[in-house]
Amino acid sequence: MTIWDEIKYSFRLGSNLTRLIYINLGVFLILGLIRFFLFLSGNPSGWITGLMAVPANPQLLLIKPWTILTYMFYHESFLHILFNMLWLYWFGQLFLSFFSQRQLTWVYLLGGLTGALFYILAFNIFPVFKGYADISMALGASASVLAVVIAVATLQPNFTVYLLFLGPIRLKYLALITVTLDIISIPISNAGGHIAHLGGAVFGFIYVMLLNKGTDLAKPFYRIGGIKFPHRKKLKVSYRRPETDYDYNYRKAQNNKRIDEILDKIARSGYDSLTKEEKDILFRANNRKDIN
Repeated sequence: MTIWDEIKYSFRLGSNLTRLIYINLGVFLILGLIRFFLFLSGNPSGWITGLMAVPANPQLLLIKPWTILTYMFYHESFLHILFNMLWLYWFGQLFLSFFSQRQLTWVYLLGGLTGALFYILAFNIFPVFKGYADISMALGASASVLAVVIAVATLQPNFTVYLLFLGPIRLKYLALITVTLDIISIPISNAGGHIAHLGGAVFGFIYVMLLNKGTDLAKPFYRIGGIKFPHRKKLKVSYRRPETDYDYNYRKAQNNKRIDEILDKIARSGYDSLTKEEKDILFRANNRKDIN
């Protein structure tokens, strides 16, 4: 199996956290190589940032609406993507201990969108940014990552993590320190980036607070990428291709992912909250001893 095959296999069977990290790394490497060849050929590469980063000017955003999504997967420097991906990996793993896979995806995306909204509003409302909206752009996954961090900290404020040089620290204090540093850093440097971080943090906090009251802000988006088609009557066929190890592993990974989501729902709302279909899936899986 080639490296490319291993990457495709890992992406296909991996968690949503793995996929988010792969997408960020893939965008960084591909655009980095394009920028490298443009540099060697003497051609400008600034258009890449203009294509991917979200502008503070609403009129420019109307011309490039896709940037409100692409900006949260785009990094220019190695250190920027390194720290963002490390935080996403650490806290993404912790997030998945309490939430489902699809919740991670949508907290990341909606946190990034909220960060972009905070950034755009700030640069068009506050007098201190007057004149900067036309030339300012935001990029990076920080707002999305901070949404994930704050969501976990809001749900489990007393959970203790161990940080290098700092030792054990409760999530509520880590969240407070992170948000405070962003606030006091706004007048110093990268004001737009820190404002976007705060937008992501606000979404992560509100998401969990409403979730605890029974409202899932991401629920309307769950059908995206998971459209269910009506069942068709099965037809008898005289030949069936044997299932390969690859297909078997993929099918089992998908089944386990579905079981994890059901178990997460039980942990949050109890067994009685399950639909008949979910109870049937859990019953069949238990009989096959597929839960692991």
